[in-house]
Amino acid sequence: MSNMKFERLFTKEGEDVYEQVEYDIRSSTIRNPDGSVVYEMNNVEVPKSWSQVATDILAQKYFRKKGVPLKDSSKGSEHSVKQVVHRLANCWMKWGLRYDYFDSEEDAKVFYDEIAHMLLRQMAAPNSPQWFNTGLAESYDIRGTAQGHYSSH
Repeated sequence: MSNMKFERLFTKEGEDVYEQVEYDIRSSTIRNPDGSVVYEMNNVEVPKSWSQVATDILAQKYFRKKGVPLKDSSKGSEHSVKQVVHRLANCWMKWGLRYDYFDSEEDAKVFYDEIAHMLLRQMAAPNSPQWFNTGLAESYDIRGTAQGHYSSH
């Protein structure tokens, strides 16, 4: 059985995939019909090309809201698309390495960069359970029992 080989289509070797995107800092707010705030998150980092709706979905649904290690050693919420994209792409890459899917370590790095590029530019996206859960253990050491999202029955 041969392993997977990847070629760069969108990225260049030696260039940081996250540095190839221009970002905005935005707010995301959900309001009741009377104008009162149901949910608000400020300082949300997203690509400038993303719509406000995409920003709201990321901030309100897909950011991990607790348990994320912060720079001051406390724990809190994700606040940047970079964190989420890394959490996903890094996990998929590590799983591929663990199960010997890649032809080489370089192929794993190419896979990571290409997936990150596509996610940042909304060229591809996984389903919601991936956005919610994938990479929590690998990126943040958040582990626990299944929360009812999947049943083997």
